[in-house]
Amino acid sequence: MFSQTYYLLRTRQDGQYLVANGQGDDANPDAPPMQFLLLFNDHAEALSYLNTHAAGYTDRFAVEPQPGTQLASLLKRWGYKGVGVVKDPLIPTVEFFSVSAS
Repeated sequence: MFSQTYYLLRTRQDGQYLVANGQGDDANPDAPPMQFLLLFNDHAEALSYLNTHAAGYTDRFAVEPQPGTQLASLLKRWGYKGVGVVKDPLIPTVEFFSVSAS
């Protein structure tokens, strides 16, 4: 997973990455939702995802390449619970992976 380049969607307004929100902690309903950073295997897949699911907002996002070797530091810096690798941007099909806190 860390040996390839992934493509992320980032807003042009505030620099936030596109994430999937998971359910929060059942024991603490006031806890913020878990966020998973969405990763695409190809630049075109990221654009396809935007065109399919957010056609009116495509001008608000930029596709950013990210080497897999830098994902761990990015996840830690932004406090994401893990990643969601988009396998099919049209449906969409996403595989989620949690990272352990270290």
